[in-house]
Amino acid sequence: MTQKDTTQNHTATRPVALVSGANRGIGFQVASDLAARGITVLVGSRNRERGREAAAEIGKDAVAIQLDVSDAESVAAAASRIQSEFGRLDILVNNAGVSFLGDQNTPLEVRASSGLLTVAPLDIVRQMYEINVFGVIALTQALLPLLRSTDGSRIVTVGSGGGSLNANADTTNPHRRMFGLYSASKSALHAVTLAFATALEPDGIPVNIVDPGMTATALNDFQGTKSVEQGAAHIVEVAMRGTNGSTGTFTSDEGDVPW
Repeated sequence: MTQKDTTQNHTATRPVALVSGANRGIGFQVASDLAARGITVLVGSRNRERGREAAAEIGKDAVAIQLDVSDAESVAAAASRIQSEFGRLDILVNNAGVSFLGDQNTPLEVRASSGLLTVAPLDIVRQMYEINVFGVIALTQALLPLLRSTDGSRIVTVGSGGGSLNANADTTNPHRRMFGLYSASKSALHAVTLAFATALEPDGIPVNIVDPGMTATALNDFQGTKSVEQGAAHIVEVAMRGTNGSTGTFTSDEGDVPW
């Protein structure tokens, strides 16, 4: 274990946030912004070394943690480590996800057409749901004991307006031509998040979904119209509300997003 993996300079009373998929893109920016607000940030990353590099770039308030949401052993190990080394979890940001499984040099339009459910191979469908949907369920369930024992804890899930059933049912919406595997997995993720929100409402744990908008990241081959700073801003805003805000909402920086 290197120094970047340790909890040096962090105390049990300092708020702790875990951001999955935080070694790059929106997740990295969310982790950076939370650290800048005085929160100890756990940088979840499938690749341990990339996580360490990201944590080092963020600074002393970031700690790398190996986390593959599709691997049960990795999820269990991460939850155990957070419990033993921090003893609390104030914020969980479910950010890890994939939009395409294949050659990353594939043009965006080809990615979209190959994701249509008329042609998407079933093994690829299962893999994407394993990461984008089941992984969120697994990680959230594993961390519930910590979240329930930490006063003021909350959960934010990174969703997508592209997964809005309401919006894609509109025949004038041009995105509906690309409504395929990724979008459908996000629709499922929205439903899962709402299910957690209703189940955890008696515990006073807010659970909300945020649409970062079309942000330029590896998810869309960097063809988004927003910067990562813009895409992360509303996620951080919702995460910082504490327990005073609403639960079970789906919003963007422009307001409510249709389910």
